[in-house]
Amino acid sequence: MADIKQAIQEVVQEAYKTRQPLKIVGAGTKSFLGRETQGDALDVSDNSGILQYQPVELVLTARAGTPINEIQNALAENGQMLSFEPPVFATDATAGKATLGGTLATNLSGAARPWAGSMRDLVLGVELINGRGELLNFGGQVMKNVAGYDVSRTQAGAMGTLGVMTQISLKVLPIPEQTLHLKLAVDQAQAIILMNQLAGSAKPITGACWVGEHLHLRLSGAASSVESSAQQWQTQHGFSLQESAANDSEGDFWQQLNQYQHPFMQQDEKLWRFSVKSTAAPIAHNGDTLIDWLGSQRWVSGEQDFNQLQLAAEQAGGSVSMWRGGDRTDEVNHSQSSSMQALQQRLKRSFDPHNILNPGRLYSWL
Repeated sequence: MADIKQAIQEVVQEAYKTRQPLKIVGAGTKSFLGRETQGDALDVSDNSGILQYQPVELVLTARAGTPINEIQNALAENGQMLSFEPPVFATDATAGKATLGGTLATNLSGAARPWAGSMRDLVLGVELINGRGELLNFGGQVMKNVAGYDVSRTQAGAMGTLGVMTQISLKVLPIPEQTLHLKLAVDQAQAIILMNQLAGSAKPITGACWVGEHLHLRLSGAASSVESSAQQWQTQHGFSLQESAANDSEGDFWQQLNQYQHPFMQQDEKLWRFSVKSTAAPIAHNGDTLIDWLGSQRWVSGEQDFNQLQLAAEQAGGSVSMWRGGDRTDEVNHSQSSSMQALQQRLKRSFDPHNILNPGRLYSWL
């Protein structure tokens, strides 16, 4: 546990004077994401430690370099959790090194995202060092404090291009009383229709994923509600109830999915990530597919034409990025309109006028 933000601030201030680009480095678990960026390494991983945790208020504040596992362990002692189910990028989830800051910078969330929200939705406040080397605070430590609230959220998915985060406050939630896993053999088109239909009912769904010609549903919440919903859908739709993780020979499906350890994610091929309307029809391509988040997040593997995928994504009401593999010196995120480029460049200049923080990590022009 250490507070090194003053040292970080001094490095950024010097880089601002000399206009020397900095490559922000944490635990490195998500270094494969985004474009390759050049610059002097700025290691922020030692800036760690839980600063304040109020179980009654459902609020936690920690330094950005704090490992997600450390936070989860502290929450579990009080029957609470990070409801957005962040990945720790490790085969054994107890040994991951993924940090709080890196998780916000990439805005990664697990299967519960459509119901529990993303990390972006649960952030209450952020302390950061901007590209001038100034230490700034946005938001607060309670939900009613909205001053700077949206500014805190701009850090979600910014990949460190808008500041070096040093401290984050976020909302936490209780662990559900019971969780059950249902499974049904069904094709992709039918799965999209069915998962959206079921999600419209007043049932405690916290996961809906289709892969390998099977639709997987997760029910979490009060035991009575979870059990009655499971029984109803077994009777009405023919779902089968899956064994608990301890007895499941395939391992915990949802844990694998949230940690990107599902066999689909472990292939050596390129992996593409779509964010589209949940009700959109199956996307045409020549690879395998995994559908998550009720249909709004779709994964495609294999060699694909990026331009064709972008067109397909737009027709489905969304966007696509090259999640893993390929030439990371080229563009990996969905093309932006000229007006959106101008808006993002203005935002970048306001936080980082000399473009020294992770330059080009998101786009070559940013």
